Amino acid sequence: MARTGLVALIVAIGIAVPASAQDVIVVTGDRAGEVRDAAALSLGVIGAAEIAEIAAQHPAELLNREAGVFIHRGNGAEHLTAIRSPVLTGGAGAGGFLYLEDGIALRAPGFANVNGLFEDIGPLAGAVEVLRGPGPSLYGSNALHGLVNTRTPDPAATPSRLVAEAGRFGRYRGEVVLARPGETVSSLIAVSARHEDGWREAAGLDHVRALVRADGEARGIDWRFTAALVQLNQETAGYAADYRDRAVARANGDPEAFRDALAGRMSLALRGQAPEGWTWSLTPYWRANAMDFRMHFFPTDPLEESGHRSAGVQGALYRERGAWRITLGSDLEWTRGWLSETQENPTRFSFVQGDHYDYAVDARVAALYARTRWQASERLSLIAGARWEATRFDYDNRLPDGSVGRYLRLADRSDDFSTFAPDFGFLFEVTENASLFGRVARGVRAPQTAELYRLQPGQTLAGIEPETLDSAELGWRQDIGAGRIEITAFAMEKSNVFFRDADGFNVTDGATDHHGVEFDIAWPLTGTLEAGLTGTWARHTYAFDRPVSAASEGIAKGNDVDTAPRWLWTGRLAWTPLPQADVSLEWTHVGAYFTDAGNLNTYEGHDLLTLRAQYRVSERTTLYGAIRNLTGEAYANRADYAFGNARYFPGEPRNVTVGIRVTG
Repeated sequence: MARTGLVALIVAIGIAVPASAQDVIVVTGDRAGEVRDAAALSLGVIGAAEIAEIAAQHPAELLNREAGVFIHRGNGAEHLTAIRSPVLTGGAGAGGFLYLEDGIALRAPGFANVNGLFEDIGPLAGAVEVLRGPGPSLYGSNALHGLVNTRTPDPAATPSRLVAEAGRFGRYRGEVVLARPGETVSSLIAVSARHEDGWREAAGLDHVRALVRADGEARGIDWRFTAALVQLNQETAGYAADYRDRAVARANGDPEAFRDALAGRMSLALRGQAPEGWTWSLTPYWRANAMDFRMHFFPTDPLEESGHRSAGVQGALYRERGAWRITLGSDLEWTRGWLSETQENPTRFSFVQGDHYDYAVDARVAALYARTRWQASERLSLIAGARWEATRFDYDNRLPDGSVGRYLRLADRSDDFSTFAPDFGFLFEVTENASLFGRVARGVRAPQTAELYRLQPGQTLAGIEPETLDSAELGWRQDIGAGRIEITAFAMEKSNVFFRDADGFNVTDGATDHHGVEFDIAWPLTGTLEAGLTGTWARHTYAFDRPVSAASEGIAKGNDVDTAPRWLWTGRLAWTPLPQADVSLEWTHVGAYFTDAGNLNTYEGHDLLTLRAQYRVSERTTLYGAIRNLTGEAYANRADYAFGNARYFPGEPRNVTVGIRVTG
């Protein structure tokens, strides 16, 4: 679609946001909770009603409705993420974003997964908060470009429900939520199970999520126990040579590829009163995960087996006194992780048969942070925070040291990293319904263990330092009658970017620049018709030169980072023709982007329409349905250029889903 259509779309269609959005309580910026519009942050909230309405088949479907967010949907449950950034891969993709559940990371620092969202609780969530830009001082490594915090549902405010859903490509989903509110203890048990045959050949999946939560109070202490278990068994289809030819797009050149993953976690959040007006909180937690993964993107299909176990504790003190609110905290975490890579197939080129890697890493992370909010005047609030974090990795190589084929095994070693991340913000209430906010912040990330210890000949660890991202943003929020508008401008500089270039050598001093404008507009057209728009215009460019032998992979200062469309927006027209019926039309636009670092190859972008409807048969029963890719567009979820050829993850053709939801 031409860019000129954007102006008309702002007036015509978009994502409708309730007029009471300013009353939404969020916990990402302040674990004690604060009103969303009192936060000097670019923070989007997707509530339980919207999660149910969308009935997302993939996290991209839910999160891409937020301004500045672009989740590339891979095959099955896989994905790559962009939040105020290009779509990032490898260690940058794993470590550039922080995925949380009730404020606790789904994975340990240094052991992140580039596909990390498949380990969240998905449709069982009570809300999802998306922060764009560096995380506040409450969060450490990986909260670089942004974070996603999935909140578990409150048992006292969540009705029991039963959901059954079926759709094209052998899709079936069942969901059971049993909630029991009580005077002293409220509890909830929930299970969601999804099966897909897959629209591509040999690309089915089974995805099960389970959640237990109990809230209560004892002897003046509020407590919350949460346990979650997620299992994924997926057959994977890799890249296709074309997305326009349906036969080529459906074919799977790697029918033996798979991903089997299991993740479990528990936490106990405690909160009580301390002397002198202080409130304390203490949250011990435990996590474990394991994954077997056939690496189909290599010509010899090696098998990766990895996992880690962690234990940690979050502690904090809060105090409000006069115009001041103070938070002091400390986080501690211990992790034991491991990874092995083995090739059963015969040697091909430098991909040798046998063991490639087999190592374990013990990791320790300690952090101290402080945050304060000062009500400087009736209209002006000032916020400041800082976080110091230390990370230590003790690496144990369980194979002979040295190079074997294209694989380099380091000798046993220890590595230490420390980071300091300050942030400052303000919120100025211009009128009762309008506010100006701004923030400068630093985001940081220590290296991933795979970046440090999964090396190739010619790579060394010399010069590797934590990546840093310095960010400045300025935004405006305003409620206009029942409508709402939020516009934010941002500029960011990232340094110490480390990666392996196309010639196989380490780069430790890479740099990128990022600037753009995000918008979120909602407007009621009539009493039954709502319209709005969320989106972004942004440029993400290289700030250094790195010539290599392949012209398509050469980096030049000022060039666009690959996979960074300048225009992204999602619009929605929501209509309520009857009190018991809702219909919505969603229009998603992805602009053109370069698919290689040299800016020689491009993907033209695409436009997709989705039609959704739901009808409340009774007070407890709702029928719903969706037609995705309404016009049958041939498009690519992900376009890439590698090894001299274009390659794609093809998007699904038109497909229909229907379901029933019964609440208790």
